[in-house]
Amino acid sequence: MLHYYTFDFFRNRQVARYSERPKGVVLGKEHRLAERRQQIINALAAAGSLSVLQLSAQFGVSEVTIRHDLQALADQGLLLRTRGGALSINATPEYTYDVRQQQQSAEKARIGQAAAQMINYGSTIFLDASTTAQAVVPHIKQISELTVITNSLKIAMSLLDMPQIQVLLPGGSLRRTSISLVGQPQCDIFEGINIELGFFGARGIAVPEGMTDVGLEEVRMKKNMVDRCRQVIGLLDGRKWGKVAASTFAPLDKINTVITDTNAPAGLVEQVRAHNVDVMQV
Repeated sequence: MLHYYTFDFFRNRQVARYSERPKGVVLGKEHRLAERRQQIINALAAAGSLSVLQLSAQFGVSEVTIRHDLQALADQGLLLRTRGGALSINATPEYTYDVRQQQQSAEKARIGQAAAQMINYGSTIFLDASTTAQAVVPHIKQISELTVITNSLKIAMSLLDMPQIQVLLPGGSLRRTSISLVGQPQCDIFEGINIELGFFGARGIAVPEGMTDVGLEEVRMKKNMVDRCRQVIGLLDGRKWGKVAASTFAPLDKINTVITDTNAPAGLVEQVRAHNVDVMQV
């Protein structure tokens, strides 16, 4: 016996078949997606910054999937995208100056002493408002005819009892967390001054980002001074390697030397050296 079926019969069967699909399958995918993205946020909070490759290996998904995850999270303001990875929005909390000065104090003292050995009689140098640059000050007392340009009120106060050192302190707005002066007008007074050495602390150094920091006005000032210094010297303890803060103020091709401690990760040190940057470990 022959049976004849209309088009609507087959269409209705198809609709019914799809409607019988367990809804848990779709919900499960959505749940796994949300769970993975939350775990990405947690991993970034713990590490500070991670690459797409690292996240792909950690979560067992493709790099394309991770890139989609990172972009979605960045669009929600839950992380910061970087070239080849991401940065936790909580990765670089800005501690007070006194707290930062106590961190890695022994390492900073060695870095400061090594930096001072690069400074010659009659030099003009720049010291930024970092606590590691502050560690240079005790070792320059015997250098005469020295001119120190700084936007750090702390450093300026430390040089009060050194009349043989000329201090140029620009104007600007007070930035309380770094006890420094920032703002575009303060950079203009250095026009025409030849600065031989510039010493800069940073929140992090990485490839390809270079030296990075937080605080829009502080970063703007550092960029300006990097362009005015004949040699740019980074002063970073071992914790800062591989870290990426919000903004780059010194790309790798503008950094001449980095002075760090022996705790700096060997692999990262070699990556930076590969960009023609001299790295001194003390």
